Amino acid sequence: MPAIRLLPETTANRIAAGEVVERPAAAVKELVENALDAGATRIQVTLEEGGIARILVEDDGCGMDAADLALCVERHATSKLPEEAALFRIATLGFRGEALPSIGAVARLSLTSRPRGAAEAHRITVEAGRASPVGPAAGPPGTRVEVRDLFFATPARRRFLRAPRTEAEHAIEAVRRLALAWPEVAFRVVSDGREALALASAADRTARVRDLLGAEFAAAAVPVRGAWMDLALEGLAALPAYTRATAAEQHLVVNRRPVRDPLLRTALRVAYRGLVAAGRHPVAALFLDLPPEAVDVNVHPMKTELRFREAERVRGALIAALRRALEVGAGAAVRGAALPPPSAAAADADARAAASADFALAAPARPAPAGFAEAPALPLGFGGAGTDRHGGAAAGLPPRADGAAAGPAAAPAGDRPLGRPLAQILETYILAEAPDGALILVDQHAAHERLTHEALRAQLLAGGVRSQPLLLPAVVALPPADVARLLAEAGTLARLGLEVEPFGPGAVLVRALPALLGTPDPAPLLRDLADELAETDAAGEAPALAGRLDAAIARLACHGSVRAGRRLTEAEMAALLRAMEATPRAATCSHGRPTVLRLGRGEFERLFGRR
Repeated sequence: MPAIRLLPETTANRIAAGEVVERPAAAVKELVENALDAGATRIQVTLEEGGIARILVEDDGCGMDAADLALCVERHATSKLPEEAALFRIATLGFRGEALPSIGAVARLSLTSRPRGAAEAHRITVEAGRASPVGPAAGPPGTRVEVRDLFFATPARRRFLRAPRTEAEHAIEAVRRLALAWPEVAFRVVSDGREALALASAADRTARVRDLLGAEFAAAAVPVRGAWMDLALEGLAALPAYTRATAAEQHLVVNRRPVRDPLLRTALRVAYRGLVAAGRHPVAALFLDLPPEAVDVNVHPMKTELRFREAERVRGALIAALRRALEVGAGAAVRGAALPPPSAAAADADARAAASADFALAAPARPAPAGFAEAPALPLGFGGAGTDRHGGAAAGLPPRADGAAAGPAAAPAGDRPLGRPLAQILETYILAEAPDGALILVDQHAAHERLTHEALRAQLLAGGVRSQPLLLPAVVALPPADVARLLAEAGTLARLGLEVEPFGPGAVLVRALPALLGTPDPAPLLRDLADELAETDAAGEAPALAGRLDAAIARLACHGSVRAGRRLTEAEMAALLRAMEATPRAATCSHGRPTVLRLGRGEFERLFGRR
């Protein structure tokens, strides 16, 4: 066995550099973070060949004198940890003292810096880990860092880099994320002579979010706010209809540090559960502020992952605040209306509920409309259970008769953003005219499914879904495996108002159904519930009770909703629109698909080529 020996210092530095500088974007991120820690108000980044050939970062920060300039390129030399205990309450972006020596170990590095008020600047160069003496130079107050020939000292790593254009995009994105967290700082990025980013200093976070994520996102987003004893959350979250194919536009900032933390991303996904379609991702820009000692940023060399001292509390706070922000009716969703911020007491109560074992079913932040938890018939203004032309029960719909149920009381036009119904199209979609003349299209089955879902959920949170005993218990024949699955979850189903018992090896006896569903044929419902359980078993998962209940509620809502093909009267259509305006999350169905579309003047002008 070979003898153990110490690695040469240059080799050790290049190995360590691989943890900090994996590509040009990582070098840009570290240098811009140094500029922000130095108190810069203007930062300019220049890239050549994606940063592979040259990176130049210029700032107007506090600068460094000759002694500090000589120390800054030494490994683990930093001004950001005045004492050892400060490692447990990091208040700066950088603190390891690794960025500059790591870059200098694999590239040609030049630093020119002049403190504010100093008569002259000084310069130091580092090439492949070897530093030159510090000498006088000319330069304005601030710091100028130039990196040339990145990875020339480690050619194997250089061969793994992508095309210059791809590397430039990653570097620009790194600056973009930092700019989101520091709105008071002006940023400019020039890539191969082309201005790729130009941001003047912004008055607040909202203005910077609008500058970076665009007016379309701002129009589709609602404010997110929450205040707890030592934790504050604010930002913007897009309504469920505004999604992306990837999670790239989920911007999470903790104590002004952009992160890609798994816990926060999971909380974001849970908050949107059942609101966005499978395979789609919500868009959000969220800023979390908490005491530095409550979060550990020293768990990853890139400092993009964190550890929270009270992880469950942070997750619960984020879920509760997001759900409260998203609890807008379909009318507010299509016009981008915002909700007022919650009180601190309500926010804290919601956070505790969301952090509990059943966080996926945390109580809504605001009470439901009067009578909403009783049955969909009350908010919908419908009379009772009916049957659609396919033979299924349509919860809340009156029997087919000439004398249709009266619609809800007339509301002022300003309180009716979904407008008045004009017609039913293809016996599936409701066409309405909004107060401003825009056309509204509503999928009647998807919309009623969400209303039924929310009513079932409200009853469940109140203690359990009310059941309706069947006059004659129904026997449903199923494969033995499905029977076993349903009986194994009999307790969960009972909480949902569905009472089942064994009835031989290949059947179950249904004694009661949820009262909200009317009197549908229980066979299709049980088959769907069995399929849901089978999919879970096949995936090898053991979901929490909250997850099982949420999935079962979605199945129940689908079977208890008015079907496509059911002809509605004008009063029924108006009642459905009014209920959608008053029901949280009514802009999407239980599967995340949109329930309502709005076509305004701008959309029509684009369709007809007028703009």
